[in-house]
Amino acid sequence: MPGARRDNAPVTVPRIAAALPTPLVEVHDERLDRHGVRLLLKRDDLVHPRLPGNKYRKLRPNLEAAERAGHGALLTFGGAYSNHLRATAAAGRLLGLRTVGVVRGEELAARPLNPCLEQAAADGMRLHFVDRASYRRKAEPEVLADLLHRFGPAYVLPEGGSNSLAVHGCTELGREIGDAADVVAVACGTGGTLAGLAAGLPPAAEAIGVAVLRGGFLTGEVLRLQQEAFGGRRGRWRVEDRFHHGGYARSGPALDAFAAGFAARHGLAPDRTYVAKALYAVFVLAEEGAFPPGTRVAAVVTGTPDGAAHPAGSARRSG
Repeated sequence: MPGARRDNAPVTVPRIAAALPTPLVEVHDERLDRHGVRLLLKRDDLVHPRLPGNKYRKLRPNLEAAERAGHGALLTFGGAYSNHLRATAAAGRLLGLRTVGVVRGEELAARPLNPCLEQAAADGMRLHFVDRASYRRKAEPEVLADLLHRFGPAYVLPEGGSNSLAVHGCTELGREIGDAADVVAVACGTGGTLAGLAAGLPPAAEAIGVAVLRGGFLTGEVLRLQQEAFGGRRGRWRVEDRFHHGGYARSGPALDAFAAGFAARHGLAPDRTYVAKALYAVFVLAEEGAFPPGTRVAAVVTGTPDGAAHPAGSARRSG
């Protein structure tokens, strides 16, 4: 695994042009107005059409490291609805790198590909489906060695792309927001974005990570990532575990109604896997009085709705 880079080390990925910094746009909603809470949207979904938001920020330093080391392939891990797999496949196609995605759930090999995996396959990613017990062992040296023997030498990215390099890449998100917000909310799957965001924000600002899956383990993961990246805890942050709505890629009537209502009011349809859960948490916390009147809350829009704005392509499977 790659090590951490210096805070001031330049990172450029040739042939991928990103629109940075992304806009920070205030939206008005009467449900927050009555509590004196201002909502700003950090439109990280506009970073790049194929590598939206935190996926670009996390991948960028890793792609730089892969190219610097002369790797011609990327190997990574994810579930059936992993935006990380889709983004890694897109990055590989843009940079001319071979990509392999190890997918949790052997039973998925017999089913039609969902839009996320279909797009990854269309971008040339070789999909390798494994059972859940084997997937849990993905970081073990012998398992990685077997995968690299099977698929050839590759730069290995962890699930969600979260490692020390990715954490440093996400500090730029906090620096871009700067003192424009008192609280920043972001959806969390593996914790890398929250770890970097919190480190990049001013000392007075707080970052709230909204867990999109069950388990209550993200606080420990964020601490581990910050330890690897910075040598210890950085910034003011906490994880909210109450708003996963049943688990990863799961929704329900309350979240569905909220997402539809937000889209109707503000012209932005938040994806239910990540962004809608973060926004829902902001509104519930405001109702609970968690934010004093006058609080400026920035919500990070990390991506687009599942399957949106992705060009059609012929999907293929591989094991």
